Amino acid sequence: MERTNTSAGFVVMAKPVGSLCNLRCAYCYYLDAGRRNGEEVQVRMTDDVLETLIRSHIEGNPGPALQFNWHGGEPLLAGLDFFRKAVELEKKYLPEGWECWNNIQTNGVLLTDEWCAFLAENHFDIGLSIDGCALVHDRYRKHPDGSGSYQEALRGAELLKKHGILPDLLCTVNSFTAKNAQAVYRGLRSLHTGWIQFIPIVVRFEDGSLSEESVTPAQYGRFLTEVFREWICHDLGRTDVQLFAETASSLAGVPANLCTMCETCGRVLIAEHDGSVFSCDHFVDPEHRIGNLMETPLKELADLPVQKAFGDAKRDTLTAKCRSCAYLSICHGGCLKDRFSVNEQGEEGQYYLCEGLKEYFDLAVPALRRCMDWSRQGTGADLIMSRMRTAFKKGVFR
Repeated sequence: MERTNTSAGFVVMAKPVGSLCNLRCAYCYYLDAGRRNGEEVQVRMTDDVLETLIRSHIEGNPGPALQFNWHGGEPLLAGLDFFRKAVELEKKYLPEGWECWNNIQTNGVLLTDEWCAFLAENHFDIGLSIDGCALVHDRYRKHPDGSGSYQEALRGAELLKKHGILPDLLCTVNSFTAKNAQAVYRGLRSLHTGWIQFIPIVVRFEDGSLSEESVTPAQYGRFLTEVFREWICHDLGRTDVQLFAETASSLAGVPANLCTMCETCGRVLIAEHDGSVFSCDHFVDPEHRIGNLMETPLKELADLPVQKAFGDAKRDTLTAKCRSCAYLSICHGGCLKDRFSVNEQGEEGQYYLCEGLKEYFDLAVPALRRCMDWSRQGTGADLIMSRMRTAFKKGVFR
């Protein structure tokens, strides 16, 4: 799930090594995206593609600020020199008075002092994939030999903090995570990085069945409500959780920054290592390949009618149940990739995790509104948390 802002033009999620990765996470949806005829293509983005990507991205956006997002697979496999080159090219093409920042999503295994010094010097934001605690993380986030990767992810987090970088912690909510909500949240909180993002895992096979790692709606709702209670009673103002922050922003009338909670989508393009551009990170397939940045400027690709239709489908294909839902202005029907359920009215295309998300909203919306009222009255976070603990004990919020 990508943070975006359509008023700033478009965003590009670049894949410098495609889907190549040094881990074999059981729930990874992208591992097969780089395979051609069943074989893994081990190609790093060339300097020509890199330069065209950066120049086209800068020229196509209105400025004066924009971002470059580097994902994978594992983007650090591209090597430190690749990112040194990227920074040089950004400085070369960035107009005077403009600024840009870079974000890398990594599993942390390859981080070293040299890497972290470079990332700190060039003000990179880091998203670190870590599933809370060793018990949960090592269940699915494994090396090719089957060994777990938690200690290396933890070491990566500490290295980043040593160099002054507080990474965003990216935690999946899978079927095992959901059974260990308190341990997962407290493990993430103990790293003291300030920002946590929970990403639901839903992997659907061609026959319509779901993988064993996929979280069910009931599990998702239970996980979110357990974590929300812990957060609002003990960590308000100290730790930010993306979904909770986005919910509060929506209640305050602020447009969503998270693509799954926007009314429409389609402004986050995927640029593969060979320059191929796709509609969305979850739709890297021939049907959603919209062109190649070596042949067509990125802005033209972002503005293609087919891409606009893809993004508008998020709004235009809502079920009647969604359109009549009290939480539509917050949720906007969830991610397109997970709209495959049949609801109680027999409508197809219902968001799979709808009931779990509704359980969370039923708790979080009134609680957040109460907190926002207290905050507007000048009440501090500590007193708000004390009041919330009392409210939960009295059963005011269930």
